[in-house]
Order: sequence, then C-alpha cells, then structure tokens
Amino acid sequence: MNGTRDLGAGRLTHLGDDGAARMVDVGAKPATARRAVASGRIAMSAEALAAIRAGNAPKGDVLSTARLAGIMAAKRTGELIPLCHPLALEAVNIDFAFEADAIRATATASLTGKTGVEMEAITAVCIALLTIYDMTKAIDKAMVIEGVRLIAKSGGKSGAWQATKA
Repeated sequence: MNGTRDLGAGRLTHLGDDGAARMVDVGAKPATARRAVASGRIAMSAEALAAIRAGNAPKGDVLSTARLAGIMAAKRTGELIPLCHPLALEAVNIDFAFEADAIRATATASLTGKTGVEMEAITAVCIALLTIYDMTKAIDKAMVIEGVRLIAKSGGKSGAWQATKA
C-alpha cells in the first residue's frame, strides 16, 4: 500500500500500514512554486476597534506586533504541528482590514518546494489574531476569533484551489 492506509474511497497519507502516525515522504516529489492564502477575523467592541485604529491600545502597536507574531508562527509551523514538514518559506505576508465590528487578518505564504504551505498560512492567521486578542483583552475580554480558513492555494500535484463564498 505504499506506506498509506486505504479506507475505501480515500487514503490516509499520515498513517502507515501498521496504523502508526508518520510524516509523509515527499522526497520523490518535484519542487514547484506553492502559495496559500488564509483568512480569519476577530470580532470586538467598538471601543477596542477604536483603540487599535488610533494606536493607543494598552500594550502598544497591536497590528505591527500581530503581523510579526504571525510571520514568526508561520516559520515555526513544523515545530507546532507534529506531522508538518519544516519548510524554508520564501515569503509570508499578513494584511489587516478593519470591518464594522472586527479586524480581518489575511496571510499569504509561499515557497518553491515539495509540499504545500496551507498550514503555514493558517497558522500565521491564528497567531496574528491571538496576538490581537492578547494585546487588547484589557479593553474587551469578549472578543471572538472566527472564520479561520484556507482561501486559496496553488502549486503541487493537486494544482489550484479556491474557496467558495461562505
């Protein structure tokens, strides 16, 4: 079974024939340009939004700190998620957009390699949003992180994929 378990219609690539968890062998895969975009939002009070927008939140520049935290997290995804490959990312970008009652974080990760960067983009979004929460919780402890998801990916054997509108 080539080191994977077959359960009818699908294969579980992270389980060996013996059922044990394993890291997928990507050694024979060709390196291709890969890119992933993920997004999520943190809903909060008008007071918290205003403090972030004005740059006077209690812990300082929230969005700059959240951007750095997200980039750092993307680079360490292989250390955080047990079966993820450690990747030499070529670029990670995080953008923020103010919404009526929230801030949306969008992360893009890219590299030329043998495995995708979806987990890195999603991790970047999660940690950026958690950082916003941490830096603003003195104003609003009821903030809600929601809607974290993969938006698009390209490269590799499966090619391009785009999320449908939620």
